[in-house]
Amino acid sequence: MGEQTRETGGVDDLALDEVVAFTSELIRIDTTNRGGGDCRERPAAEYAAERLAGAGLEPVLLERTPGRTNVVARIAGTDPSADALLVHGHLDVVPAEAADWSVDPFSGEVRDGVVWGRGAVDMKNMDAMVLAVVRSWARHGVRPRRDIVIAYTADEEDSAVDGSDFLADRHAELFEGCTEGISESGAFTFHPEPGITLYPIAAGERGTAWLELTAIGRAGHGSKVNTANAVTRLASAVARIGSHRWPVRLTPTVRACLSELAAVYGMEADLDDPRFDVDVLLEKLGPAAALVEPTVRNSSNPTMLDAGYKVNVIPGHATASIDGRMLPGTEEEFAATLDELTGPDVDWRFHHREIPLQAPVDSPTYAKLRAAVEHFDPTGHVVPFCMAGGTDAKQFSRLGITGYGFSPLKLPAGLDYAALFHGVDERVPVEALHFGVRVLDRYLRTA
Repeated sequence: MGEQTRETGGVDDLALDEVVAFTSELIRIDTTNRGGGDCRERPAAEYAAERLAGAGLEPVLLERTPGRTNVVARIAGTDPSADALLVHGHLDVVPAEAADWSVDPFSGEVRDGVVWGRGAVDMKNMDAMVLAVVRSWARHGVRPRRDIVIAYTADEEDSAVDGSDFLADRHAELFEGCTEGISESGAFTFHPEPGITLYPIAAGERGTAWLELTAIGRAGHGSKVNTANAVTRLASAVARIGSHRWPVRLTPTVRACLSELAAVYGMEADLDDPRFDVDVLLEKLGPAAALVEPTVRNSSNPTMLDAGYKVNVIPGHATASIDGRMLPGTEEEFAATLDELTGPDVDWRFHHREIPLQAPVDSPTYAKLRAAVEHFDPTGHVVPFCMAGGTDAKQFSRLGITGYGFSPLKLPAGLDYAALFHGVDERVPVEALHFGVRVLDRYLRTA
């Protein structure tokens, strides 16, 4: 196996064992991010750094806040003139309510060929894949063509202020030469129906627009008429925002996704025809529409309300939170629409804002990502897509790094990958991890 690794490519058998062990062991390190700074990634960062050091690298641990630790290491490529590639993954996970799960969400249990636990797909699996590939390379003297910078970040599941935001602002020198990056949420198997296998690679993200709405009114007794009731004003604005139907805005990535999906299904789709109706096409695509439907429009979902302190007292103010998402090129339209929807009696502001992203799908990088997947599953259809949410790629984009979502997994039909993100009984098949390691190794060798 060693000779095969050196001469023809491919990870060794130990890498296949290690990716499972690393995924399980990382899950056991509870890095729950409850928001507002309530998280401690350091144990997981030390775990990753120790294994990178075991591969001959020199990882550095960096913190903005004690315990909120990031890890960065660089692998020197054989071509010093080539641009560097960033490979990044986050160490934190969202909370898990143990009572809702079939297993302890932080057990990392491996049962019946499946690894269970919070982070199994978001995204300790990818963190483990990178470790396994790098260590296999070290055992066999493999070096990539271009420099590869590995970054394990804190705080992705909240504001990223202690993670990628901190790294991009305070340690940009560690990413010198990086022009492109890969991370989570792409190249996973999606089975829309029997006989069709898709592998969506992310080439864009909607921007984050978390909003705080505030209504100011006149406080008073709950038994009296009050035409300046802050709760009523806020509720009206929230209802308008929640029911607003945003117009269709097809970005280049989404257009490419629609065109390629239509081709897979043998449908005609002239997106430049004035009569083209995206909703009609989405209906025809059936389950496959789930890949693109969230990203043909902006969105604004009310998520939190806060008002009052006693049932017979009309409060003087009320607040609400909105989870907004913006497509590339729609930021001004989004803000203007919010001005209209909130009206004169409600103010709004960005509580947290990150830019939308777009990556070219006609680039050599995308072609190599596609080729790596197709090498191991030639019957699958690789398609570009835009993520409905966001990743650390937003912060790294400030450094001029174009990001793609690429954490390859070959999943069996019936396993709903999207539902596992932040969901109950998060899990990943062992064979999916093996596929991911092989694909990731092949891409990184040829990148």
